[in-house]
Amino acid sequence: MTKADLVAKISEKLGIEKGDVQATVETFMEEVKSSLESGDNVYLRGFGSFIIKARAEKTGRNISKNTTIKIPAHNIPAFKPAKVFVEGVKSNVEIK
Repeated sequence: MTKADLVAKISEKLGIEKGDVQATVETFMEEVKSSLESGDNVYLRGFGSFIIKARAEKTGRNISKNTTIKIPAHNIPAFKPAKVFVEGVKSNVEIK
């Protein structure tokens, strides 16, 4: 599902114009992004959490030059689904 598909479904279900739904979805994503960039996690009860994970420094390999490189410690955004969400996917989605 793409962002456009999501906007169309929400618009259809709620009877709101697509432009208004598009603006709402865009604003939601911007707020989540700015919150994570400022160091705050976002918790959505029953859905999941957008969190910041810290990655330690590690040694990697540049296979084209056959050398080792140091990858510095850094933070990355991550999504952790709620238990209810995980159970719903486990019980309703077929294994491919």
